[in-house]
Amino acid sequence: MNQIDPIRAYDEVAAFFAGGPSREAITAFRLSDETVARVRQLLLKSSAGTLSPDDVEELDQCVQLDRLLLLIRSKAYHQQQEHQGA
Repeated sequence: MNQIDPIRAYDEVAAFFAGGPSREAITAFRLSDETVARVRQLLLKSSAGTLSPDDVEELDQCVQLDRLLLLIRSKAYHQQQEHQGA
């Protein structure tokens, strides 16, 4: 599998949020299968100790993006729950 431009994942996220998604859509948002497959490949290479310096940087960027998405989805979920309870 070829390396995916790390910007691709950011582009996916930016395009999604640019569309003004609902809280429900935000909590359900996931990266494309292609991007997820690339991250899995990087994780396997990491476990095997075969990451190149570029792979390390790409994986670090993906981890940072995942943390940000987790935070955003969590906040959207809690806001959704508060709104439904109001």
